[in-house]
This record gives sequence, structure tokens and C-alpha cells, in this order.
Amino acid sequence: MIIVLACALAIAVIAFILGVRPKDLPEPEPVSPFAHLDERKAAIYENLRDLQFEYRLGKLSDQDYQNTKKDLQKELAVVLAEVDKLRAALTAGGVGKVAEPVKAAKAAKPAEVKAPAGFVCPNCGAKFKDRLKFCGECGKPMKAASA
Repeated sequence: MIIVLACALAIAVIAFILGVRPKDLPEPEPVSPFAHLDERKAAIYENLRDLQFEYRLGKLSDQDYQNTKKDLQKELAVVLAEVDKLRAALTAGGVGKVAEPVKAAKAAKPAEVKAPAGFVCPNCGAKFKDRLKFCGECGKPMKAASA
């Protein structure tokens, strides 16, 4: 009796698997060309926060802190330059299919990232409730941020 049920279940599973057609599957979500750069940027910012925390605790000497901070800032500058280069290439219009996922990714951004009132980034136009040293969207300094 158990063997019959197991065989019936196996046949049902195989029939279901063979019955699923590729057109029945949902389309994969488009991947933003900025995704890997955003992950690297977030990791560098986290490393800078951790470095500052360890320095304040006294785990690092002043020289080690300055050297490591400078290295992380150089790496961050490279990532931000890559973001700018990619953004310029996409806005130039010579990319074709790559621009579509970027538009979809920008359209999929949650509205809560940009606050309705407050300070505005002079570089990308993002709005924030509080005054920030660096923009939470593009990472550029907000020296000239206006209310």
C-alpha cells in the first residue's frame, strides 16, 4: 500500500514538473548595473564606521588609523568615479538594453528615501529631513546643502 502511494506521488510530482512551461514562470527582476557598486560603497562606509569606532576605543594607533582611513577613502573615490562613469555612459544613450533596467531600478526606489521637506543635495537633488555631511543617495559632500 505504501509503495503504491509513493509511486502515485512520484508520478504526480514528475507530471507537475514536466507540465510547468517556461512562459508560466515569472520574469526575473532586472538587475541594476549600479547594484555591485552600491554594495561596494556600502561596505566601504561600514568599514570606515568600524575603523572610527575601533580608533575611539583605543584599539588603533593614530598612524594606523590615518593610513587605513586614507586607503578606504581612496577605494571609495574609485567606486564613486566608477558610478559617475557608468551614469555618464548610460545617459549618453549609447548603451541600449542596459538603460532599461536602470530606469526600472530607479522607478522601483522606495519613496521614503527622499523626504518631502528638509535639506536638498546639490548634486543629485535628494531631499533629507536632517542636515548631513554626505548625501545618502550619491555620497557626495553636502557642503552647500540648502533648506
